[in-house]
Amino acid sequence: MKTYPFRLTNFHLDILKEIGNIGAGNAATSLSKILNRTINMNVPDVQIMSFDDMMERLGGHEKEIASVFIRIEGDAPGSIFFVLTPEEASMFISDMIGVEDNHLQAPPYNDLAISAYMELGNIVSGSYLSALSDFTNLNMQPSVPSVSIDMVGAILTFGLMELSNISDQVILIDTKLTDELDKYSDITGRFFLLLDPDSFDKIFDSLGIAEDDQNR
Repeated sequence: MKTYPFRLTNFHLDILKEIGNIGAGNAATSLSKILNRTINMNVPDVQIMSFDDMMERLGGHEKEIASVFIRIEGDAPGSIFFVLTPEEASMFISDMIGVEDNHLQAPPYNDLAISAYMELGNIVSGSYLSALSDFTNLNMQPSVPSVSIDMVGAILTFGLMELSNISDQVILIDTKLTDELDKYSDITGRFFLLLDPDSFDKIFDSLGIAEDDQNR
């Protein structure tokens, strides 16, 4: 099984972080228009970890999360999970559509709430993917997003089953959100980037970063 650690170093992660901050800025602009107030986003940290560590970072197998899944298609295929707690997702949904009882904290889930959260995940993930595509000049297109509200183990075990045959590593990209009302001051959105191993070769080759640069 091919894994990322012997390929990706802090230098590579710094590049992904820089691209992430550009994508976060684009996402903040889009969210500011939707929410009608200034939203700021940045990427304070990018890490590489195993699938098990990914689950622990989200609170363990039985922790409930709200996840948006997007498959990356094109020149550098892979997958993205965008994750918030149901409470955090509900806060955004209420602000986006202006209705307090549209939430994801308990079933049955309202279709409008699901659609709003899908759009949020699409904006954040799509903005990062667009920045990555612009930097590399690679064709990277997002699939139609899907939303799941369930325990970490149920969502990720199903989503990672096929990917585990390729690699057991994932890139964690923390996304810190703030706004002018300080409503989002404690929210850190997380999205997990799972590119196919060959996709990393294509991305860093297109950026002019040789394998010899990995020890920087």
